[in-house]
Order: sequence, then C-alpha cells, then structure tokens
Amino acid sequence: MQTTKELPACPVETTLMLIGDKWKVLILRDLMPGTKRFGELKKSIGSVSQKVLTAQLRDMEAKGLVNRHVYAEVPPRVEYSLTELGRSLKPILDAMWTWGEGYQAQNS
Repeated sequence: MQTTKELPACPVETTLMLIGDKWKVLILRDLMPGTKRFGELKKSIGSVSQKVLTAQLRDMEAKGLVNRHVYAEVPPRVEYSLTELGRSLKPILDAMWTWGEGYQAQNS
C-alpha cells in the first residue's frame, strides 16, 4: 500500500488511481456479492484477457482491495474476495449504476 506522501493531493485522483480502470471497476462489481474463482471472474467480466485480469487482480491485491486465497490442492484452486477496503467502494459502484441507468433511459 502507498503511504500518504505518495498519494495525490486530490482525493478524486486518489480514488481514480485505485479503481480508474475499466477492468478494476468490473472486478469490484463482480466480487461485491462474494468470493469468486479466477475462471468465474474471467467469464463474468467477458472480453478481458487472462494476462490483463491477472495483472489487475495483483495490483488490486497490492493496494489492499482484494484478497487472494490459494488452496493447496491439485490442481491449485485460487479464490478472490474483496477486503473491507474493497467493500467500502460499494456506494461508489451503486452511484455509478444509478447514473448509468439514468443515462441509458435518456439515450434509448
């Protein structure tokens, strides 16, 4: 996690630094209901490549938004879930959903 002095001065920029990527927002959306395996996430998100999804999940884990749990099984099973910090983004995603619904209604 970054220290305060490494973070942008603007709180909006800080938020965008953490989730300002299409894939990260979709990962958050898909993990809000609960834990998912990598394959489930890839399928629910859609056109994301395995390489990009892996990189995004690792970055989100490093920033404290996502937990990664590897089970000692053969083949290995990896599950992802949101941390408390990740779950705290729910009101932002809810606001995005509401705004998007309104936009779709006006433009359809």
